[in-house]
Amino acid sequence: MIRIGLIGEYKPEVQAHIAIPQALALAANELGCQYEAEWLETPLFEQDAEEKLAGYQALWFIPNTPYASMGGALKALQYARERLIPTLGTCGGCQHMLIEYARNMLGIREADHAEEHPDATVLLITPLACSNTGVITICHLSPGSHVASIYGVSEATEQYGTCNYGPNAQFWPELERGGMHISGRDQQGEARIIELERHPFYIGTLFQPERSAFKQVVHPLIRAYLQAANELVIPQS
Repeated sequence: MIRIGLIGEYKPEVQAHIAIPQALALAANELGCQYEAEWLETPLFEQDAEEKLAGYQALWFIPNTPYASMGGALKALQYARERLIPTLGTCGGCQHMLIEYARNMLGIREADHAEEHPDATVLLITPLACSNTGVITICHLSPGSHVASIYGVSEATEQYGTCNYGPNAQFWPELERGGMHISGRDQQGEARIIELERHPFYIGTLFQPERSAFKQVVHPLIRAYLQAANELVIPQS
């Protein structure tokens, strides 16, 4: 049984929160694996994050920020990254992956999010010039990347939910040198998918792959995410 922690505050009116359980069920059914998913609010991880997350084989940092506790979310991300837990971050979850990595691995301790702390001195996540609400984007996948091998194609069509913030492009060279890679770009060359090298599955998307569930389609990233988690469970059975 795969235990999945859905990190973030559940809101029944958010389309992504409706889609995530459906997307997991579709992928699990195709793979023939069993799982249970639990919504976990971010303040839980302000203290003793390792102890509280030890029983999970996969973590999904969900859309709809700001999180109730940015600090809790970042501690949970650090745990997932360091312990090699299969981790997916979509929309706001992806944005916080970048902040955690910049702070703890690149030494950019003031890296922050404009939605949560607009007066921060180092804004890694900044307002978009135009909202990406409902936008359909074509992602060109980097040859040889983990993401390209998962999709099995050179480009993919994806959809945003409501997105008003994105990564500050000036930090990409430093992130790339530090091992956090852009593995998918849109037609304008903007980053849309990130992945961490030397990790079994640590992938973030600025779009929402879970929305494929509304069309009853198994998304390749979500299938691969469950496969990576299942590999942690099988040796224990």
